[in-house]
Amino acid sequence: MAVSQITPTLYLSGVDTALNRTAVSNRRITLIVNATVEHVCPNHPDVECIRVPVPDQPHASLLEHFDSVAEHIHNNQTGSTLVHCSAGRSRSASLVMAYLMRFQGATLLQAYRWVLEVRPFIRPNAGFWRQLLEYERKLYGKNSIRMAATSLGVLPEAIDLNGGPEYCLNT
Repeated sequence: MAVSQITPTLYLSGVDTALNRTAVSNRRITLIVNATVEHVCPNHPDVECIRVPVPDQPHASLLEHFDSVAEHIHNNQTGSTLVHCSAGRSRSASLVMAYLMRFQGATLLQAYRWVLEVRPFIRPNAGFWRQLLEYERKLYGKNSIRMAATSLGVLPEAIDLNGGPEYCLNT
């Protein structure tokens, strides 16, 4: 069961952690953000669960949930928060990065590196990357990442690096 601690009170995982009552209790989780269409909210005592029923598809709209999920995470003062999707790689990672931009002052590139450091297998789909870019532009008026055409397809790339392109997807 892979659960990644993003901040002292924010965790990211796949669905297996959310369903494990002991894992939830041991981390003093009082809020679960379920970013799946395929799994119902677990029923744990004293744990609020909010659903973000978005499929892991590039055309799916996750952007409309960034503010409300970030606010729920930020306002959870009674314990910790667990954000999960099926595998903890795309939807939930995108929601966590949006939170880090909104309430921790991180750029998208900083948020990506922050999450990647503790969960090295994250891989938001291309549509979620575009929505994160739009959200970063809304928050900061500029972007730290751009979408770039590569031999592997269109990938997010850090802007203004001195050592050449740094692609933001694990290939």
